[in-house]
Amino acid sequence: MTVHHTPADIGPAHMVPLARLPVFFSLAAKRGVVCGGTPAAAWKAELLSAAGAQVDVYAPQPAQEMLALAASAPPPGAIALHRRPCSAADLPGAAIAVADCTDDADAAAFAAVARAAGVPVNIVDRPAFSDFAFGAIVNRSPLVVGISTDGASPVFARAVRAKIEGLLPRGFARWAAAAAAWRPRLKALALPFRGRREFWERFTARALAAPEHAPDDCAFEALLGPEDGGGSLVIVGAGPGDPELLTLRAVRALQSADAILFDADVAAGILDFARREAKKMLLAPSGGREGEIRLLIALAKAGRRVVRLKSGDPATSGTGDAEIEACRAAGIAVEIVPGIGATGHRATSGDPAPNVRIVAANKP
Repeated sequence: MTVHHTPADIGPAHMVPLARLPVFFSLAAKRGVVCGGTPAAAWKAELLSAAGAQVDVYAPQPAQEMLALAASAPPPGAIALHRRPCSAADLPGAAIAVADCTDDADAAAFAAVARAAGVPVNIVDRPAFSDFAFGAIVNRSPLVVGISTDGASPVFARAVRAKIEGLLPRGFARWAAAAAAWRPRLKALALPFRGRREFWERFTARALAAPEHAPDDCAFEALLGPEDGGGSLVIVGAGPGDPELLTLRAVRALQSADAILFDADVAAGILDFARREAKKMLLAPSGGREGEIRLLIALAKAGRRVVRLKSGDPATSGTGDAEIEACRAAGIAVEIVPGIGATGHRATSGDPAPNVRIVAANKP
């Protein structure tokens, strides 16, 4: 007798300990203090100004970088250069303070003065005296990503930033700006909670699928309408198992999925790219192909964005043919994202089946 097991749900993991709590200060029209005129201090002053702070810089002998910045700081935050040392009287009323100190004694003294004034402080390259740290930044403002190694390796943080830069299309900035502009409009419509949630789910799916398409009023109206075809299925090739070899298209499919079905031979690290809220289902080897197909169709028919994650390259192995045919017959949109071949070369595919979209692995 064959025993069919149901897929095992993989719940979200608990938060592991954090070296630092990532937070984002709102500095618009608030006062920031920078003590020091070095190139490093100039970079911190530029960051505060870019975040909208009105920056007071205290430096008896500012470097050329600081002079140029003070002379040409673009909006939103102005930079005022005071050619004298910073004193305790300059700290009250500030929202944030930064100093580039010559030694630990000066760092400790400045940190004590700032804290006495109730101002959070950062001492450049001296984390032991700092209340907060500046991380490496991926700027798709108003979408902003900060990366911290707790001061252990700024070079490593910059390398991680470069990797994330490649994963986040620049068009995300326009979608994030649209979200900020549309939120009051959506609130004014007084939709029920479910209606608002469905709007933002459709918004997110559209942004992930077409990040370079500029959102406009027509897109807003379209997102208010009902779903245009229910769910979908994406068959994603996990490649030889190394998460580093996933294509950008595969990563984006995982990040936009509502449900992910995978086999035991898929590396756990690959699932780290999925949304925390996505339903992750490990398929039992004895579950049977027919049961798997019924589950895929049921999830898609319920309006879910479903990813069937397979090792290797399903575009050439034919391992997803049964799912494709069954979903096509059920009227469900299907997409194939090929995986990198085991040799490290991109596998090529033959002619696609009708109504099946195959995305080349080298296209992000």
